[in-house]
Amino acid sequence: MQNQKQLFDLPDEIHYLNGAYMSPNLKAVEQAGIDGVKRKTNPTSIKENDFFEPAEEVKNLFGELINASAQQIAFIPSASYGLMNAIRNVAVKNGQHAITVNEEFPSDHLTLRKFCKEHNADLKVIKPPRIIKGRTQAWTEKIISSINEETAVVVMSSIHWMEGLKFDLQAIGEKCRATNTYFIVDGTQSVGALPMDVEKFKIDALICASYKWLLGPYSTGLAYYSEKFNEGEPIEYSWMTRKDGHDFSKLTAYPEDFAGGAMRYNVGEFSNFIALPMIKSALEQILKWGPHNIQTYCFDLLRPLRSYLEEKNIEKDDDEFVSAHLYGLFVPENVNLSNLMDDLKAHDIHLSARGNVIRISPHVYNDSQNINALLEILAEHF
Repeated sequence: MQNQKQLFDLPDEIHYLNGAYMSPNLKAVEQAGIDGVKRKTNPTSIKENDFFEPAEEVKNLFGELINASAQQIAFIPSASYGLMNAIRNVAVKNGQHAITVNEEFPSDHLTLRKFCKEHNADLKVIKPPRIIKGRTQAWTEKIISSINEETAVVVMSSIHWMEGLKFDLQAIGEKCRATNTYFIVDGTQSVGALPMDVEKFKIDALICASYKWLLGPYSTGLAYYSEKFNEGEPIEYSWMTRKDGHDFSKLTAYPEDFAGGAMRYNVGEFSNFIALPMIKSALEQILKWGPHNIQTYCFDLLRPLRSYLEEKNIEKDDDEFVSAHLYGLFVPENVNLSNLMDDLKAHDIHLSARGNVIRISPHVYNDSQNINALLEILAEHF
């Protein structure tokens, strides 16, 4: 894959390596949003089928991206909303516990904490080993060994949102399936930039905010709910999620039956005439590129960074266990992180710090100049 900066509108003078914080708009996504805003200027352009058909198109595209049936996909306003839809429908027995990982994203952790409080269940937080090299495999093994028949649910991100570590989702999913444990994954920090297969990984619910690696707008997202959830209790009771909701002549018949699959879990007013065209445009471009190609592009882009870390004897995990689109660099103890971040900002190099890790999160709009600019500043501090 070649550099794709021409499809974005990022200023030439900045080095934006912060996709894990928020993606920039594709030009096509921006235009789709503008066109969506203009549609309501003349509401006669919005037909009854526009409340449902564009949503089905997006569901099909997202289903292709994650290897799922479009029928099992729902629209959500946020990851926390999607997580709550799933967790409130997890079956739990007396004495069971829940599992998450250390320093998980707050929405995931807090949702699971509420679940445990309501069901008088223990929350087990699996901490990583105190090593850098071999960290991902050892951490995955600790997670898997902690899952048993008394585990009601595992909630975790598809990669660690701070460190970029690629957990073995397939092995974790297989253990969950073998122990009848629900496997709920927050895919916000990888889906769109890293291949995802809900069938292969035996994921029961996959939750994704769209404003990061799906290249979509804020306050919008997509979720996959497996057939396990098809008779569950949704957060909302919208008319649009009902079996005959698409037939406006039957609205005052107040149909109670939900439409099939995951339709019941849609947020109200899911046919957002601004956001849906934006998501559709973003998904079409992501599928055209292919997440595997995005990952390969980012991996090649970061070769100079990995070489630099080796020269400086800065320990890191093996490349195969760290995502290329979100690379967590552990800052050495002798480096003042605050001064480093100030220096990066002063040179228009944009990335995030989380704990003692700086997240270097490139995409196909980045090039070697961005990485070289980063390395020049790192060389002054490391």
